[in-house]
Amino acid sequence: MKSSPAVVRYIVTDVDRSVEFYTQTLGFQLRQRTGPFAAVSLGNLELILSGPGTSGARPMPDGRRQEPGGWNRVVLYVDDLAARMEALGRAGAHFRNQIETGPGGKQIQVEDPDGNPIEIHEGGRGRT
Repeated sequence: MKSSPAVVRYIVTDVDRSVEFYTQTLGFQLRQRTGPFAAVSLGNLELILSGPGTSGARPMPDGRRQEPGGWNRVVLYVDDLAARMEALGRAGAHFRNQIETGPGGKQIQVEDPDGNPIEIHEGGRGRT
């Protein structure tokens, strides 16, 4: 895995409202705003704000909907998603979904031993 800071994705219902809160209330800087997606940062912390319609907020194959507060996850960027998935599969990891593809790359969610999601993402940082 390439060395880069971890990024946290928050599922939000209103991206404009979230951007206003993070930038004006908490002092984050807006890095990117595209449709139902935004990225904000504060020091070494980067938050991806995924609104309805983003690839990172789509329902799971079993119909569960991602909602604010329950689907927050660490995002780890990799150069080769297929190779990372193969290694995780060999280690017995449980994948929550299939690969999702969006304008900034591909991602999949894997669970830690307690069921907490970790997103493995190949593509541009903070772009989907």
